[in-house]
Amino acid sequence: MPFMEYLDQNHMVCLEWGFDNPQGNITFKLVVNTTGWVGFGFSPNGGMKGADMVIGGIGSSGSYFTDRHAIGKFMPLMDELQSYILLSMIESEGQTTMTFQRSIQSCDDNDFHITTQPIKLIYAYGETDEIAYHGARRGTKEVNLLNYMPRTTLSSLNYLIAKMDNITIPQKNTYYHCKYMKLNLTTKHHIYLIEPVIEHIDMVHHLLLYRCPSFVTKEEDKPCYMGDMGDTCFGVVAAWAVGGGVFEFPENAAIPIGGADSNTIYRLEIHYNNPNNEAGRTDSSGLRLHYTAQLRQHDAGILMTGISPLSDVHYNIPPGATEFHTYGVCNTTLFSKLLNPVPELQVFAGMLHTHLAGRKVRVAHYRNGKQRDFLLLDEYFDFELQQSISLGNIKTIKQGDEIAVECTYSTTDRTKVTTFGLRTTDEMCLAFLYYYPAIKITTCASFPNTSMSENSTTSDQDSISAQESFLKTLPQIQYASDDDFKFSMEKNGKVREMMKTPDPCQKSNAASRLSTSWIMNPAGITLLSLWIAIM
Repeated sequence: MPFMEYLDQNHMVCLEWGFDNPQGNITFKLVVNTTGWVGFGFSPNGGMKGADMVIGGIGSSGSYFTDRHAIGKFMPLMDELQSYILLSMIESEGQTTMTFQRSIQSCDDNDFHITTQPIKLIYAYGETDEIAYHGARRGTKEVNLLNYMPRTTLSSLNYLIAKMDNITIPQKNTYYHCKYMKLNLTTKHHIYLIEPVIEHIDMVHHLLLYRCPSFVTKEEDKPCYMGDMGDTCFGVVAAWAVGGGVFEFPENAAIPIGGADSNTIYRLEIHYNNPNNEAGRTDSSGLRLHYTAQLRQHDAGILMTGISPLSDVHYNIPPGATEFHTYGVCNTTLFSKLLNPVPELQVFAGMLHTHLAGRKVRVAHYRNGKQRDFLLLDEYFDFELQQSISLGNIKTIKQGDEIAVECTYSTTDRTKVTTFGLRTTDEMCLAFLYYYPAIKITTCASFPNTSMSENSTTSDQDSISAQESFLKTLPQIQYASDDDFKFSMEKNGKVREMMKTPDPCQKSNAASRLSTSWIMNPAGITLLSLWIAIM
């Protein structure tokens, strides 16, 4: 088959695939170093909910193979329509090879849509054909199946580490710690891969590495947001949040570091979540920044968009809401007041971010007042799985375009107003856009002028809907800021209408769905908690 990717770091799980055309069939060959059961599937976010999967193997009664789907973190359900065709199942020399096929545009409601966008692939396997909990034998990897571009492996093993130094996590629910440092590269290099190094995954919620303005010159280690100059560091260099993994930049762009910026101070910010107020935990988490002297064609940058993260934003979410939508708008006309000329930005990846109440995030792209497309969207947003994802196709942002970030929250389990802020129980609504060529703009965000409103504390759904609609009509205070913490502002922005999430199945012919027969031995019936720990 033309394409191949190892799904795990130890090369135990290999996926090969090929397809005739985007409207035809796609064939997979999964090779796993086991003689037990194997599982493979697609997930909207790398977790359980919404996943489409197949499970197979060779047991004492012969081959078994089933098409299943998950609606939550419990037993995957068997599809009424078995849309995958098993072509072969081979067990040899300690490996199981499962070859199967499906339609790319299958419109079975329980099948995951394969598009030209990257897809989260999930896998799991067992040591025997008794299908039971897989333990650590599972994982996820994002791959663009229809637009696959293999990457060149660099021989350089050079990397920098930006990390904390054995700090003691305080006995408090939420704590932000910042370390200000130089990265000490005298000549220009490119950071092409960002690797998280997390000591306490149960407490580290997110990490951000910021480039500081030139007037920040002191290296120090202290709590964040103390009202000093360090609070002005907002040029995002690297971002990681809970559930994320390694992120690699494309072959033509990477983050610049060193050279003329060799004296720049960088701020490593870690958000610690300690809901049980544990005492005595120390931490040295951080980021490993892999760099190369072989400069790529473009310097890459990361633009923070959405609702302003500034602490004086008063945007409150009422309790008892089944769905409550908030909006932050980036108005790129503001760029020209800080930068001239303004190049077209080529967006190739992004990371979405909310806190516990977040359920969906959509990032819309507008030109001349009309929506062109979605840059990013996640209809199954999971607080525990916040990853940087590649777009597959490059999206071009021109001067004058607008970017709107819509976050959907559920507060049915809350009795008090949810505020925007730093605590895990507060909320945020952000999208970090990875793009090239890099410009000096670091943030492009907005917030409604809530001085013209009264915050609702009702849990009546009609009142909640009215409050949401009213907030949406308020003037948006829009701003852009650069890496010297200079601002450009517009006080009368607005939130434009956002189209419905497109259904990739609308234009396909449901009558072309595949049907298949399948064989299942008793091992296939005992599915238990097979995928529960995939998240």
